Amino acid sequence: MHRPQFEVAQIIDRFGQQFVEQYQPNSFMVRTLDALQKCRTSALGGHKDFCDVCGEQRISYNSCGNRHCPKCQGARQALWVEDRMNDALDVKYFHIVFTVPEELNQICLLDSNLFYKSLFECVWSVLLQFGYTHYCVESGAICVLHTWGQNLSLHPHIHCIVPSAGLALAGNMKRITKKDKYLYPVLMLSPAFRSILLRKLKLQLRQSNQLQKYQSLLDYVWEKSWVVHCEPPFGNPQQIVKYLGQYSHRVAISNHRIKNIDDSGVTFFYKDYRDNSRIKPTKLSGVEFLRRFCMHILPKRFVKIRYYGILSSKQKDRVKSLLIKKPETKVTETRQERIVRLTGFNSRICPVCKTGFMHTIELLPKIRAPTNVLYATKTLSC
Repeated sequence: MHRPQFEVAQIIDRFGQQFVEQYQPNSFMVRTLDALQKCRTSALGGHKDFCDVCGEQRISYNSCGNRHCPKCQGARQALWVEDRMNDALDVKYFHIVFTVPEELNQICLLDSNLFYKSLFECVWSVLLQFGYTHYCVESGAICVLHTWGQNLSLHPHIHCIVPSAGLALAGNMKRITKKDKYLYPVLMLSPAFRSILLRKLKLQLRQSNQLQKYQSLLDYVWEKSWVVHCEPPFGNPQQIVKYLGQYSHRVAISNHRIKNIDDSGVTFFYKDYRDNSRIKPTKLSGVEFLRRFCMHILPKRFVKIRYYGILSSKQKDRVKSLLIKKPETKVTETRQERIVRLTGFNSRICPVCKTGFMHTIELLPKIRAPTNVLYATKTLSC
């Protein structure tokens, strides 16, 4: 894939200082924007390489490695997908998406860490409950949190991959045989999820003495129909894991979706699901773009991919011994060798002659000055 002309880093460089002065984001958000701005620049250091065939010299700068960076997720995603494929059970998998009404966004913004944690807990509570009541098994799930819509609006939802198997009360593995295309009754999932989540939110608001302020909002969303989207099972475990890999390491917006950046703002493409998923352009001011982007910077150390039940690390070895599974093959590759095999890109091959190999001849140190403008602005304002 060709390198995009415009990047999120350019938007931060152009409008970051104005955004910090206007909205006063917390220091963690500022440090995240700083990392994205410096990614693959001389500020992070790098190395100079030399081709052993044509003599070409190339300077490569280090990546920031931040999980919100559009340029740093490709290798992680490929490795994660392969690891999940190796762990996949030989059963059908179902894709379920839990979404909350947009009216709850204002409660989410009060404490996003607590809200997302509650969302995970309620989703697994529903799946665990339905596994017991419908099939008398403890099921499992891989859950991935997404917080954005196509236009960068706040849209918290969780993608779940649920296997059609579970631990029976007797301690043995039980396969779930389904003639229907859905694992659980779709019309029953939504009210169960609504009830559990609103009960938990109500308790949290009462503890923070804010229940009276948001009681009418909770009453309103209680009357609404909530959306839990279910899909039929995929053909094999590899297909469903590969499908989930599209969501696992995705960030709020990729650089390839950005069409233009100028003084008046940022133009980017989005998929309009209300109009047959047509791709359309939209424009935001630079400051508004960064405000929306920062809504999707997860709290520090927050875990966005979680494993439950028989797919958790505690149960994984036991489940493998109880359920017939294809024999594992030990991988002796290094991380770099795996990346080359999975992505098809070898950074050591010379980009000019395509035959020689690049050898590092000099390490370039990080640039510690001048002080970052965004961080300095945040410090002065405090």
